[in-house]
Amino acid sequence: MNCKKMMTSLTAAALCVSLAACGSTGAASSEAPSSESTTTESVATSEAAPAESVAETTGSGKVTVYMPSPAGLADKLAEGFTAKTGIEVEQFQGTTGEILARLEAEQANPVADVVILASWSDGLSIKADGQLESYTPANADKIVDGWIDADNELFGYSASAVGVIYNTTVFPTMDADWSELGNAEYKDQLAIPDPEKSGACKDFVAGYVTNNSWTDFEAMAANGMKVPGANKAALEAVTTGEVGALVAGVDYNAYSSKAKGEPIDIYYPAGGTVVNPRPAMILKTAPNMDNAKAFVNYLFSDEAQELVAKAYLLPGRSDVKCDNRSNLEDIPQITPDWEKMMAEASDDAAKVNELCSANNG
Repeated sequence: MNCKKMMTSLTAAALCVSLAACGSTGAASSEAPSSESTTTESVATSEAAPAESVAETTGSGKVTVYMPSPAGLADKLAEGFTAKTGIEVEQFQGTTGEILARLEAEQANPVADVVILASWSDGLSIKADGQLESYTPANADKIVDGWIDADNELFGYSASAVGVIYNTTVFPTMDADWSELGNAEYKDQLAIPDPEKSGACKDFVAGYVTNNSWTDFEAMAANGMKVPGANKAALEAVTTGEVGALVAGVDYNAYSSKAKGEPIDIYYPAGGTVVNPRPAMILKTAPNMDNAKAFVNYLFSDEAQELVAKAYLLPGRSDVKCDNRSNLEDIPQITPDWEKMMAEASDDAAKVNELCSANNG
């Protein structure tokens, strides 16, 4: 499953300048992660540095990165960066909610250098608190339009969208629009990820309600829609046949599971969905600022963007395409009002859980 690059490779000079400056170090957190999260350290040698890197290994020290799933992608990005630069990567992997909770707990003693979330609106909330460093990463001119904010503080290095993931044993084909999921044929066959735990689902709910109303979600809840848990638990409810369809299921999970032979498929309803850029952000308090900038540069390199696409995510660069999933231009989209969504997303997520609470027996 390969990516097809439509333009030239990474601007080597930009990466070289950043990497040559790397060398600061900082202390890592000894805090134990939650049972659903992992903290890992990736160390590699300079011998594997690819040709697109102008310099041999020039960095030193480490960079601490907080990243959401998929875990396999996070590990490969860390390994690739270390191989290219010699800079060790310490990771905390968790859900967007777990990452935000960890950042809050560490406010008095900051640990993270780079934070990546699965929710653009949550990234905007961090920005609103004045926590982010402004920076222009390598290949900024190739980033998808709208996936870097006006102040150069949020960088959408990848993205996901939500759609309807359905069990092909229960529903051999399915193309119902959002407004049709409250129909009798889907009675007690619907689930939705917990939007208070899934950043992608939360942003979709906020975007959909902002552009439409609560009518369709109220109808789905009245039709027996359940909330099994965060993205993983919600997907399992569909793959096992506990329910027939997952509303607002994260697409990269569906593509990955389908490739492994699970009896599922995904489509994007005609009414449109929210494509959610995954913001990479450099904290102002980063103990290893130069290394943090080098890591963000790496995220937009040819190598990293191909890893993104192979993980079934949408690449953050407009010149990189996927052949293993729908590309950005193939997805019907809702135009998000991110500022309004940021203000309302948490309340909207809580309302979905309230609407569905009677169905979670």
